Amino acid sequence: MDAMFDICYLSSEGNSVEPDDIPKTRDDVWVLGKKYSAIQEIDRIRRDITSIIWCTYRKGFIPIGDEGLTSDKGWGCMLRCGQMVLGVALLRIHLSTDWVWTPETRDPTYLKIIQRFEERKQAPFSIHQVALMGASEGKRVGEWFGPNTIAQVLKKLVVFDKWSSLVIHVALDNTVVKEDILHRCTVNKDRGDSSSNPDNAIMTDWMPLLLIVPLRLGLSEINPVYVDGLKICFQSPQSIGVIGGKPNQALYLIGCVGDEVIYLDPHTTQKSGFVETKTTDEQKEMDCTYHCKYASRIPILAMDPSVAVCFLCRTKSDFGELCETIEKSLMTDGSPLFEMCETRPSHWGPLDDIDLQNTSLFTGYEEVDRQFDDSDEGFEIL
Repeated sequence: MDAMFDICYLSSEGNSVEPDDIPKTRDDVWVLGKKYSAIQEIDRIRRDITSIIWCTYRKGFIPIGDEGLTSDKGWGCMLRCGQMVLGVALLRIHLSTDWVWTPETRDPTYLKIIQRFEERKQAPFSIHQVALMGASEGKRVGEWFGPNTIAQVLKKLVVFDKWSSLVIHVALDNTVVKEDILHRCTVNKDRGDSSSNPDNAIMTDWMPLLLIVPLRLGLSEINPVYVDGLKICFQSPQSIGVIGGKPNQALYLIGCVGDEVIYLDPHTTQKSGFVETKTTDEQKEMDCTYHCKYASRIPILAMDPSVAVCFLCRTKSDFGELCETIEKSLMTDGSPLFEMCETRPSHWGPLDDIDLQNTSLFTGYEEVDRQFDDSDEGFEIL
C-alpha cells in the first residue's frame, strides 16, 4: 500500500513531532458546521475528522474505460472529493451528526455505507459508477472533472440507490430556488387510514436534501470579497464542506480556521479491496484506509476559484434554518456567494425532474456503460 497504514489512522503516540493539522490558536475551528476550540478540543477535532469517510486514489481495481484503467491516480481526485461529500451525507442521514468511527467499528449501517464506495461491480458510488456516469456530462473515463460535473453526476447516481434515501439538488446560475427544492423533497404518502381519519390519510414526508451550489469566485484566483461568505458557509450547521481545491488539484474542504481552510486530500494511492463484514485482519486494515487522522490546511486565497458548496438538510426545519442563514447572512453581504428566490425564474423553463421512474435516463445510462466497457468481466451497471 502506497499510503503508510499508521499514517492514515493510528494515534501519534511515540512520535516526537506534533502534526501541524490544526493550529494552536484562540480562533474558532469549524469542521462540517461544528465549532471547536483548538486549544481545549484538539482530540475531539481529530476524532471527528477521522470519522469522515476518506476517499483516495486506488489501484488494482476492475479495468474501466477504453484504455482499461485499473487506477484513478492522476485523474480521479475530483471524483473522490464527490464521494467524500456523499459519504458524510449518508453517515449523517443513516447514523447521526455525532457518530464516531474507531478501528473497531463494525456497525452494520456504517459497513453498508462504506461498501457503496468500494471498487466493486455492485457498489452504487464506486469510481466505476462515477466515471461512467460522467460520460453523460461529456467527460470520458480518465478525464478530470470540475466541481459542477461531479455535482451533476452525483445527482444522477443517487437516483439508482433507493437505500440512500437522499435527494441531490444542484443549484443553477448561482441561485437556490426554494420552489424547486420543496418540489423534489416533499413526498406525500398514503397512510391507509382514511376511513378513521380522512384528514390524516395523506401525510407529508421530507426526503433528506444534499444541496450543492457550484460557484466561480474569481477568474484565476479567489476574489477576497468572497472570503467572508465562504466562512459563513463553513459555519452553517447544515454545512458538509466544499468541493474545491488548489489549481489543478481537487481537495475536500471540510472547514476553516482564521483565514485558512481545512481539507482532506485524496492524492494518496491505496490498493483496492473490500471491507465486507470487517471480520478478517485484511478487512479491518482495508476499513482503516477509509479514515485519515490528520487534515491539512491552505490559505483561503490559495484556493482555486471554482468550487461547489455543499449543505445537508435532513429535515424540513433544517432547510428552513439554512434558508434563514442564506437570506440574513449571505444575501445581506455586498458580494453574496449566491442568491435565493422563492419561485423558479420563468426563462429557466420547466424543472428537470429525475426520479426512479425515469426509464429514459436509465436506458441512456446503460448505453453509456456499454460504450466504455465491452468486457464480460468488466463493470456492470445495476
